Amino acid sequence: MAISLFDMLKIGIGPSSSHTVGPMQAAHLFVEGLCKAGHLTEVTRIDIQMYGSLGATGRGHGTGPAVMLGLEGHRPDSIDPAMLNPRLDDIRTQGELCLHGEHAIAFAEATDLTYHRKESLPYHPNGMMFTAFGADGEVIRQRTYYSVGGGFVVDEEAAGADRIVEDTTPLPYPFKSGVDLLNQCRASGLSIAGVMMANEQSWRSETEIREGILHIWQVMQECVQNGIKNEGILPGGLKVRRRAAKLYASLMDINRQDMISPSLSAMDWVNLYALAVNEENANGGRMVTAPTNGAAGIIPAVLHYYWNWCPNASEEGVVDFLLTAAAIGILFKENASISGAEVGCQGEVGSACAMAAAGLAAVTGGTPEQVENAAEIGMEHHLGLTCDPIGGLVQVPCIERNAVGAIKAINAAVMALRGDGEHFVSLDKVIRTMRDTGRDMLDKYKETSRGGLAVNVIEC
Repeated sequence: MAISLFDMLKIGIGPSSSHTVGPMQAAHLFVEGLCKAGHLTEVTRIDIQMYGSLGATGRGHGTGPAVMLGLEGHRPDSIDPAMLNPRLDDIRTQGELCLHGEHAIAFAEATDLTYHRKESLPYHPNGMMFTAFGADGEVIRQRTYYSVGGGFVVDEEAAGADRIVEDTTPLPYPFKSGVDLLNQCRASGLSIAGVMMANEQSWRSETEIREGILHIWQVMQECVQNGIKNEGILPGGLKVRRRAAKLYASLMDINRQDMISPSLSAMDWVNLYALAVNEENANGGRMVTAPTNGAAGIIPAVLHYYWNWCPNASEEGVVDFLLTAAAIGILFKENASISGAEVGCQGEVGSACAMAAAGLAAVTGGTPEQVENAAEIGMEHHLGLTCDPIGGLVQVPCIERNAVGAIKAINAAVMALRGDGEHFVSLDKVIRTMRDTGRDMLDKYKETSRGGLAVNVIEC
């Protein structure tokens, strides 16, 4: 399957790519299918069933609201986060959904949207089923979708206009593994970013690619700024206090004398960038899935580190950083998973750390071999990381985990750049190990909130 940078780095809303962005996209696809088949005005009721991790933690991840707004025709990349709560209040107060913004039906969230906490569908832990009924109770349309991580959605049905098909676009430099990617670089003389840029031109022009990447960078910057200026308590009931604004004020206080050294001062700022993004994500703000919402703070934090702290930083470097990061993300997507519900948080924070480490190594002079080494170091030291969000919310330990992951990414890049690219464990072997570890991991540690901190903190 051909995967683009713009598949790996999507603009969306918080708090979860698999539990918010994916379900909203699935709901949008479902109602689009009704429109294309000419059945929209025949619908009198919609039934929604959430399974697996969506059923277990969907309430805390905003899955229900995302689905309702998706059925009304909204998409995660274009919806205004400011209208979310007001519109949801209207739906709940009036007991009515407006399908595709055109056709109103009665809707009661308590009875028309069901969370199956302990039941799963066969293909993936993040399964959901939509059924549209007519006036006589007949089924007009039924579809099952899977949100497979990073906002990717697949439809299990073999037929239907809304089926998601694999992109078979031929690429000039195809790669399925780290070895393939390095071989393409050696044979072509291109960097990893150069290989990705050539492949991206199979879908759009170089100008469009650069503009699109810089728009992603702009959204990342805006997310950090929003996270810095917003204060208060995050929603969901845990009463987690936002820290980014206070930390920013502290770092901007020129009278403070507790910065141990310039390098550690930079790490304070990296922590700030990551916290700001993930607090915005937890609050349902606009951000970039990189490659998921739960790990969305790592790449922006490291990219801000490059922009603000590395000599000769430039927009060209930003483009190369994100092209390189996307190439590494594709390897994880193709050969393992980026879904916390499938392989635990190693697939989210671990993948993001590897992507960020590779991007930073690339734009600070690393060879393709050193870049691959940086990605391997970043992932290797996240192996076995569980996904155990307290209360099913993308807050604890998720927010701090991004800050720690960003620091690890910088260190991984530094270590790789100090070497010559040769190393004992390859990136491919680490990805394979992550996949196998996730397969062996108990389900209670994979975004179900039935193990780890999710139960131990509450019990204490």
